Amino acid sequence: MNIPMKEIQAVLFDLDGTLVDSMWMWKDIDIEYLGRYGVSLPDNLQKEIEGMSFSETAVYFKETFQLPESLDEIKAEWNRMAYEKYRYQVPMKPYAREFLDELSQRGIPMGIATSNSRELVQAVIEGQRLENYFSSVRTGCEVAAGKPSPDIYLKVAEDLNADPKQCLVIEDVPAGIQAGKNAGMWVCAIYDSWSAHMEEEKRRLADDSITDYSEILKNMEGLR
Repeated sequence: MNIPMKEIQAVLFDLDGTLVDSMWMWKDIDIEYLGRYGVSLPDNLQKEIEGMSFSETAVYFKETFQLPESLDEIKAEWNRMAYEKYRYQVPMKPYAREFLDELSQRGIPMGIATSNSRELVQAVIEGQRLENYFSSVRTGCEVAAGKPSPDIYLKVAEDLNADPKQCLVIEDVPAGIQAGKNAGMWVCAIYDSWSAHMEEEKRRLADDSITDYSEILKNMEGLR
């Protein structure tokens, strides 16, 4: 790997498409939600909202599609539509738990920096029983600006008392990768089928890239 794992003090994860395989369901939710207002799903929607916090996305939807509901009502409905899926259906990415176990055994602190809502990240943590792994869980709604702004990654690093220059970020989309780089951190891009069409851009922006976590685990075997 191009990333000096021996120097890494903390590992910071995005959630959707990075720790869990969840991007597949948002297209269906967006189609159903916008369909209530007679709006077809724009082809460029996911690219337009990439990296936005849950609140920023609600603002985008309300302004772009002229929705009558308040921002709080929009977010509450998205949480309602997605909660059961996050709690019971969304699987972890291949070898993600094994990687978390390895980091835990090495005493390397971990955090989550997600653009998703607090309700849905908590649903994943409880559903997958991840409570003991993460010392910091932050959402984009808790900082001034969403990704590609570095705010959320710097906040998690602060929580973990880690030097940003010695943090590793795992991300699945360009805006998230840019957020990690803007924070002065090492960034590893992970493959996700939803963002496969952006693979070239991801590899260009990141310090390294993996198909799944088994590749990092294999690299770490030599560090024992």
